[in-house]
Amino acid sequence: MIATKDIDSLYLLTRLKALDLLKDSPQWWWPNVLSFEVVVSAILTQNTKWKGVQTSLENLKRTHLLTQDSEESLYNIHKASSLESYIAPSGLYRKKSVCIISLARAIVRDFGSFTCFVDEVSREWLLQQKGIGNESADAILNYACGREIMVVDSYTAKLLNALGYEMTVYEDIQQWCMDLPHKKLTILYPDMPLSQIFARYHGKIVEFSKTKYAPQILLT
Repeated sequence: MIATKDIDSLYLLTRLKALDLLKDSPQWWWPNVLSFEVVVSAILTQNTKWKGVQTSLENLKRTHLLTQDSEESLYNIHKASSLESYIAPSGLYRKKSVCIISLARAIVRDFGSFTCFVDEVSREWLLQQKGIGNESADAILNYACGREIMVVDSYTAKLLNALGYEMTVYEDIQQWCMDLPHKKLTILYPDMPLSQIFARYHGKIVEFSKTKYAPQILLT
């Protein structure tokens, strides 16, 4: 069995990759990446299960508030007075409705378009917006904007704790996960951009945490 001191982020990623946890998932794990839909779903997924988020997104699409056009979707949401009846399956629908609409209006006000938002938004700007914390900000940056940053969540913290790392600060956990040597990483993923690697790494941790595997399987 591998000792904790011998486990680094590359080791964990390699072991997770070998389990083929994302074989039936989209290429970035999160669906419909690089779209305004991700901005919405990053808020909807707070403190709830993905099934409820999917139903909420379907409701928004059925009423054409969300479309395949990110610019159109942004302006539809920014003009909405409430999303409560559509996003109720996600829970906390009053709060989330306010946050989503507020964020859409801030994007239009400060960037003018979704395209400019993707190119110019900073993590600091996102964290200043109502209802956006570290996890939501990084989900938007990675999955909506294609930035080279990794989302970490409670699954990540619990997994690292089970492997012998007692980290509780978000930034510390994120730094540990993102500490991947470039040369060895390109061997593991020769034709994949770093932003997508981080996306899939996060997805692998989530999917592993939902399985019946004991964390110790990663140490053998």
